[in-house]
Formats: sequence, C-alpha cells, structure tokens
Amino acid sequence: MTDSKHIQPACEQSSSGIAPLLQEIAEIIQQARSQVRQAVNQAMVQCYWQIGCLIVEHEQHGNSRAAYGKHQLQTLSSQLTAEFGKGFDVRNLRNMRAFYLSFPIWNAVRTELRWTHYRILIRLENTKARDWYLNEAIEQNWSVRALDRQINKLYYERLLSSQDSAPVAAEANRGHDDYSLKVANLPDAPKEPGQMSLLDGEE
Repeated sequence: MTDSKHIQPACEQSSSGIAPLLQEIAEIIQQARSQVRQAVNQAMVQCYWQIGCLIVEHEQHGNSRAAYGKHQLQTLSSQLTAEFGKGFDVRNLRNMRAFYLSFPIWNAVRTELRWTHYRILIRLENTKARDWYLNEAIEQNWSVRALDRQINKLYYERLLSSQDSAPVAAEANRGHDDYSLKVANLPDAPKEPGQMSLLDGEE
C-alpha cells in the first residue's frame, strides 16, 4: 500500500515546477517596466522643454526680460488642465518656462535626469554651478533628494573655495551613502504628473 504521506499533491508539484518560469517572466516584466519608465521620463522632459519654449516665444517673444503674462498663463493652465488633467498648474508652467530659459539648447538637456531633478537645477542662477551639479547628478547617480542635499550644502562652492577638495568630497559621499542605505528598502517613487498608468501594470 502506498504511503500517502510521501505523495506530493498535484498543485504543489505544479507550483514548484513553474517556479523557474515564473522567475524569468517576472524579470522580463520588471525590465519592461523599467524601460517604460525611462521612455516616459525622456518624453516628459522633452515635452516640458518644448512647452517652456512655446511659452517664452509666445508670451515673451524670446526675451527673458519682457513682462510676464500672468493672466495668459492662468488661462493656459485652466485649459490644459481641463483637457489633459493634472500637471499643468501655473506653478508647473512657470517651471517649464524656467526650464527652457535655463537650458535654451535642447542638446544640452540630459534625459538621464528626471523632471524633478530639473525643477531643482533651474533654481540655480549660477550657470557653471548648475552645469556642474547636472553632470555630477548623472555621474554619481544622485537621487532627487541627494541632489537637493548637495546643493543646500553648497557642495560646488565649497569645492571651489577649498584648497584640499578630498575632505569635502568624502563628506558628500558619506552623506550620499547614508541616504542610499536609508532608502534602499523604500518602494518606488510615486509617479510624476502625466506619467502613464502602464507603470502600474494597468491596461
């Protein structure tokens, strides 16, 4: 008589048998979602740059010192929000305008960075500092919060004024490492306004 204790239920056999297949499929899905996020981010950055360009050309005729059409911007925001939803409030439209004015040449825009990175970078009036932080954010793979932290601590300015840059760089790296450890187990960052529902796996 067969010992029933040694018979593995069919459902358990099936589950264990497809485990490798499930793992491979999961990896493909994660890779695809990562590619979608990257593509959406690149499209968003380019879209916002083009919107900023159109605002500057239409309302200011390309002159950054011209009077700013506040009423026109409010009207534009209302109409865009009614048609496309969130992400086009007056504040964000101002950011798009500032984005274009800070980076008037599209080829100078690095799509490796997210729109939230650029919202921080456009606050910097010093062009050299802005370009330096941009390049460092890409090379060091800084998150948005890490970039904001380095700017608030005047990392660039301290490097310029210090005769020995090693201690300043070491301090910055320690702070970045500590931050990375803290966020290592956090879930993915929330979507920015306008990102596709595909990122959530929705149809």
